[in-house]
Amino acid sequence: MRGEPAPTEEDARAPDILDTAAAGSAAIRGGALRVAGYAAGVLVTVVSAAILFRYLGVDDAGRYVTVLTLVVMASGLVDLGLTMIAVRELAVRPRAEARRFMRNVVGLRLTLTSAGIALAVGFAAVAGYPSAMVWGTLVAGVGMLMAAAQGTLAADLMVRMRLGWLTAIELLRQTLVAIGIVVLVVAGASLLPFFATLVPAGIVALGLTVVLVRRDVPIRPALDLREWWAVLGQMIPYAAATALTTVYLRVAVIIVSLQGTESQTGYYGAAFRITEVLLLVPNLIVSTAFPIFARAARDDRERFAYAVQRMYEAGLLLGGWVAGILIAGAPFVIEVVAGPDFAPSAGVLRIQAVALLATFVGSTFLYALLTLHRHTVLLVVTGGAFAVNVVLVLLLLPVGGIELAALATVIAELTLLVGAGTFVRRAVPGLRLASRTAVRMLPALAVAAGLALVPGVPAVLLGILAALVYPALALLLGAVPEEIVVEARQIVRGRLGRSRG
Repeated sequence: MRGEPAPTEEDARAPDILDTAAAGSAAIRGGALRVAGYAAGVLVTVVSAAILFRYLGVDDAGRYVTVLTLVVMASGLVDLGLTMIAVRELAVRPRAEARRFMRNVVGLRLTLTSAGIALAVGFAAVAGYPSAMVWGTLVAGVGMLMAAAQGTLAADLMVRMRLGWLTAIELLRQTLVAIGIVVLVVAGASLLPFFATLVPAGIVALGLTVVLVRRDVPIRPALDLREWWAVLGQMIPYAAATALTTVYLRVAVIIVSLQGTESQTGYYGAAFRITEVLLLVPNLIVSTAFPIFARAARDDRERFAYAVQRMYEAGLLLGGWVAGILIAGAPFVIEVVAGPDFAPSAGVLRIQAVALLATFVGSTFLYALLTLHRHTVLLVVTGGAFAVNVVLVLLLLPVGGIELAALATVIAELTLLVGAGTFVRRAVPGLRLASRTAVRMLPALAVAAGLALVPGVPAVLLGILAALVYPALALLLGAVPEEIVVEARQIVRGRLGRSRG
């Protein structure tokens, strides 16, 4: 195949990290690295958005957000979970079969994304958007198409646990978009060029990814309709489940906007914007271990059960830490993000923090079900959570306001957690949900969250105390999984060794 170097004998002999003990360590470090990269990316995006919105003004800023939202929705609706399917199949298929599969996945992803962008441009034209918005949809769509291609090829980086490169490319793309925005602001540009910032950033990210993966996966797409239909056939339930997972927590915001007052919508929305940013964190963490899940489920069910167990415990531990900080420091977080006028949002944020904890735990079970090809089960549990959320928000909002609406989301998330956990527990013998971590992290969480009840102490100090007290108690109580402790010690020793050297 021209343009694609054939695997060398050395490549064939190279050990696959997924089959070695180093995989767990790589997942722990990679998960931490991806979360740090995500945090840095959020900071870069927030700074550039602040500059952009002040420059464009209210009207053009609204047009900019509308176009990007339209393009992201179009791209997301046709994604169908292809990236995670690609990661799973790359981890378990023989090399030659995996290369053929990836050619078709790349072709399918480019075709679907192009169709989605064409629909978005058509919608913008039919809706009567100004010409700058219609052309902006097309230009931003080109950038999104490159991002889709890059994300599909980056599945190989995930499978080979090259998570440092993956994180660096993601952060670089966000940084290049931010730099482009600042340059255009200084140059006094009109609205349309700002959409084009996605294109050079996409070219650079795609180019770097191609350089990194071209030895392992084919770059040229393929059009094999039988393979496409086979992929789509197994993806439809998973795609529907993914769509419901994306929508079901956000549907509460829509219901509040329709049933509640404008102030209730504002207060609820401010709290949700904070939790929305954090919702991606558990997926970033668990997705780093997903290739290990896939390989272990194929070759060693005992190892698979062990990996799921440890990731479940890590989700409990980290989710409890985040929830404790948010509960204790909610008033400060709301004041920083939204301002003092949104003080009633603090109560909503505290309730949503519990839902966020359930998300950290439940993400492991959802990925385990995907690993086991239980796509229909995924659809059932996510559909059930969606229904519970809609019904309870509709019933509880008129009775108890936005706090009870937030409680409805907690119940829905717990429904998803229990449903997915039950199916995984039956499918994975040896999985212990009532583990030492699960039992011993609860007192640490209770103390951290209980700081919110301390009178007369500024919320910022309570949040800081919660951030320090929770891990200290978790360590003292023996709730931290041994692998995390060992990995942390090795990182510290490595840094000390380098500083002394």
